[in-house]
Amino acid sequence: MGEIEDAIERADRESFTREPPKTLKGRINFLMSKLKTTKAVAQELGVSQRSVERYLTGARKTPPKAITDRIDTAVRARWQPVVRGRRRKQAATATGITVETRARFGYTAPVGTTDDGRMRRLTVHLPPAYAQRLFDAQQQGAQDPELRAIVAEGLQEIYFKDGGTRADDLEVELTDIDYIDVAF
Repeated sequence: MGEIEDAIERADRESFTREPPKTLKGRINFLMSKLKTTKAVAQELGVSQRSVERYLTGARKTPPKAITDRIDTAVRARWQPVVRGRRRKQAATATGITVETRARFGYTAPVGTTDDGRMRRLTVHLPPAYAQRLFDAQQQGAQDPELRAIVAEGLQEIYFKDGGTRADDLEVELTDIDYIDVAF
């Protein structure tokens, strides 16, 4: 996953109304309810089917950290899909998203102005149209450069061009991301 997709996933997790199961057995049982078979759970986690059976019976209680992380990721990816969908729909139709980032922005500007990229820390609220485009692109399997382009276009229009009131010829590119956080 890329940086933008990770930020969207973290924002999704913030919308949970309840915490996912904490125990290993509870998490495996949850995955079983979603994936239906121990074979499917084993394939998702990259472990043997017998290991999943041991986790279910409690015979094995502490998997290696890498497997614990994969279990956590698999559970959180499937946790409360209705709540996530509702929040995404609200962001895409009414509220929009807020992007907080520290990144290097490259510029293409008219002759006589500076086009040197520099690090900036921005917190900008983007309208619902950009949220919709971002979610659609992510759902269609867009890679990080495509998602960056959508975010850069939103920041360009809202922050740098101030909604069309200045810098008409400015083209902004989001290059080096130090960190990025999305909220909706």
